[in-house]
Amino acid sequence: MTTAADPTMEEIGAAVTLGHQGDVETARRDLLAIWRRIGVLGDPLHRCTVAHYLADLYDDPAESLVWDVRALDAADALTDERAQRHHANLQVAGFYPSLHLNLADNFRRLGAFRAAAEHIDHAKRHLSALPDGPYGDTIRSAVQEIGQAVADRSTTRRV
Repeated sequence: MTTAADPTMEEIGAAVTLGHQGDVETARRDLLAIWRRIGVLGDPLHRCTVAHYLADLYDDPAESLVWDVRALDAADALTDERAQRHHANLQVAGFYPSLHLNLADNFRRLGAFRAAAEHIDHAKRHLSALPDGPYGDTIRSAVQEIGQAVADRSTTRRV
């Protein structure tokens, strides 16, 4: 349940939709424009969301890593109160499993297995914050999958 109109989140959503539809270049361009506008000290919800989705639009794990670090940094500055002004049920704790999972996957793909394992451990410690249902199940499954890939020292990109 969205609680308040937020034009920036609407813009982010439109760009993410473009990316999901396969228009990666336009989605990246639009999200980068939003990032420049909000700035590195802007609203943490906006920064976290833009960075999180921008990371997914890069094939190179080093480029994705930059954005995933920015997303985690923004989440650390985000409060539940701010998140709930956007959506009444949001809790920042629920962001961390996915954020750490993404960092672990990037480090793994770069061959930095120690750092990847640390982020998998962080993701596992936050799994209880995930909701029941498809989203939570997807993240929990991915944490197990990437954890195994780290243990196997695999740098192969996930499908």
